[in-house]
Parts: sequence; C-alpha cells; structure tokens
Amino acid sequence: MGSTVQKGLLGIKLGMTQVFDENDRATAVTVVEAGPCIVLQKKTVASDGYEAIQVGFVAAKERNVSKPVKGHFAKANVKPMRFIAEFRVDNADLYEVGQELTADTFKEGDLIDVTGVSKGKGFAGGIKRHNFQRGGMAHGSKYHRRPGSLGAKGPARVFKGRKLPGRLGGRRVTVQRLKVVRVYPERNVILIQGAVPGPRRGLLTIRNTVKA
Repeated sequence: MGSTVQKGLLGIKLGMTQVFDENDRATAVTVVEAGPCIVLQKKTVASDGYEAIQVGFVAAKERNVSKPVKGHFAKANVKPMRFIAEFRVDNADLYEVGQELTADTFKEGDLIDVTGVSKGKGFAGGIKRHNFQRGGMAHGSKYHRRPGSLGAKGPARVFKGRKLPGRLGGRRVTVQRLKVVRVYPERNVILIQGAVPGPRRGLLTIRNTVKA
C-alpha cells in the first residue's frame, strides 16, 4: 500500500523541450504550468474521517458556475475556479483555507507521479491499439490486418478482456516516478523529465510519488 500523499498541485501541460546539464547532456522535459492553487477546504479525521485538502486552479467566469458551487467558493472567500481536486495529506491543519500553493511546492530532484487524460485517437484496429503483428501483404494472403481467431472452440464465445479493435486513448493515465528537473517559482513553471499524458493545454495532477 502506498504512502499518504504529502504534496500535490494541479497544472497545465505547455509542451516539451530539452535542457542541458553541467556535462552538456541533453534531457527531454515536459514544461508544466503548476499552480498557483488555492486551498478551498480542509478535511479532517474528526469531520470527514480522513485528512485531505481541496484545492482550486484557474479562475472561472461566474456565469459558468452553478449557484451551489458559487456558495462553496464564497465560503472559502475565494473567486470561482475552473478545476477542483483533492489531495490526501497527513495533517490538514498545516494548511489554511485561502492559502496559495505555488510551483515551489516541489523542488529539483523530487520524484513525482503525474496523472492526465491521454490523447484520444478514435477507433483503432488491433495493430495500432495492441501492437498486433500483421499478416503477409501479398495479394494471395487475404489476411492483412484482421484480428484473427477470437477464442477457444469449446466455449463458443469471446472471453472478457480479449484484445480487439476499439477506442484508443482518452483514458486517465498515471506515469510514476518522474523527476523534477527544474523549478521556476516566479513563473509557476516546473520542468519534468520525460513525457506526461495528454495534449498541450491538458490538465495534469501532480503528486509526490507513492513509490519512493
């Protein structure tokens, strides 16, 4: 079982680039606008049965927010936000409602888990979706990119979990143990080693890793 999440932020994926270390070795990084996030609510064992904080990210237009949700923001005395997320913590009393969490929540060298929604690629066949091998491409083959046999003869049915053509992407994906390469608090930007899920301008959830 993983450890309790101690730190977390919401961010926007801006794109990818590369940076060079002191030995002039290039490292591919993802540029993420991380925060600022505003603490909207504290949840404690006494009131909710667990310790967590709820944060908001990116200002929203009031006309796009329902009245009940407006009331939730008014209770925290903050303006409406587009995105809301919850992070489990050991002690919610270390935070205050209305507190701003910025990119310097993380520091260089931290290992993090990044969650996002992968790029949707529509309906795809078995070769693209599951890396199936194709058949011969000669005219006499008549078997090129089809999925092939679907199961055992006896049951006369397709077993659950069988890899077949279908919708590819558009799913919640978490990449674990990514390294924070650089942090720019004045611009609310962090550089994360490697690739993270989703398209440019996609929403990301950043937590310290559960596999320390």
